[in-house]
Amino acid sequence: MFLFSTKAELQEYLNTFRQANKTIGLVPTMGAIHHGHLSLMQQSLEQNDCTVVSIFVNPTQFNNPTDLENYPRTLERDMQTITVLSDKIVVFAPTVEEMYQQNEVAQDFDFDGLEHQMEGAQRPGHFNGVGTIVKKLFDLVEPTNAYFGEKDFQQLLIIKKLVEKHNIQINIIGVPIFRTPQGLALSSRNERISDQGLDKSLFLFQVLGKAKELFQKESIEKVNLFVANEFKNNPTFELEYFTIAEEHSLQPAQQKQAGVCYRGFLVAHIEGIRLIDNLKFN
Repeated sequence: MFLFSTKAELQEYLNTFRQANKTIGLVPTMGAIHHGHLSLMQQSLEQNDCTVVSIFVNPTQFNNPTDLENYPRTLERDMQTITVLSDKIVVFAPTVEEMYQQNEVAQDFDFDGLEHQMEGAQRPGHFNGVGTIVKKLFDLVEPTNAYFGEKDFQQLLIIKKLVEKHNIQINIIGVPIFRTPQGLALSSRNERISDQGLDKSLFLFQVLGKAKELFQKESIEKVNLFVANEFKNNPTFELEYFTIAEEHSLQPAQQKQAGVCYRGFLVAHIEGIRLIDNLKFN
């Protein structure tokens, strides 16, 4: 296991791989490592000569200071979890001061409108922060491949757009959502939910599954109404939004069209924690 906290140390280590024309895989994370993260790392290990995992809670993508303050920071435990998977993984865990100059703010990006949908609408500036830190990591690591989970599907499309518009020579690889056997999508924020709350959170995947079934035979309007009623009848959760969107543009769908791929996106709160999930509908 290799742990670096400065850019200079990481660069020096990676230069050996670059000079030998070895492939480098990057898995950007904010820590609180779970099996979803490990599935990204496993794919990178199988496809690259070197795998770099960044652990950095990025302040520029939080528009809620309390959320930033409460985000779990568990580096020691994360290192132990990663070591069980492989002792060859390189972990980069910098400080905020190492990644950002004093008073530096997020870069302003144009993602062709992807940034204005769903999460972008609910969290202004969020994707500017994501784009800023990911571009910094890409410039630093210069990976051959970079791995992102489909749980943050909008973010995955944003990163693909970032690479396209800035002509960055990196393969962006989306990895399917890692779920518990019961269907709960794993998230670092799950750390802050009680065991009882986690059991109740299976409701999100159950609603998405039922909505997907309904989508096959009913209108989008009826599916939206169904989901709204499900949450209305379950006061444990506060529904922030449910959207059926075209999978590539993320534009909210009003009517189904032949040959178009749709996905359902859901955000809800339990015990003050914001959970997201999504499911391919067709």
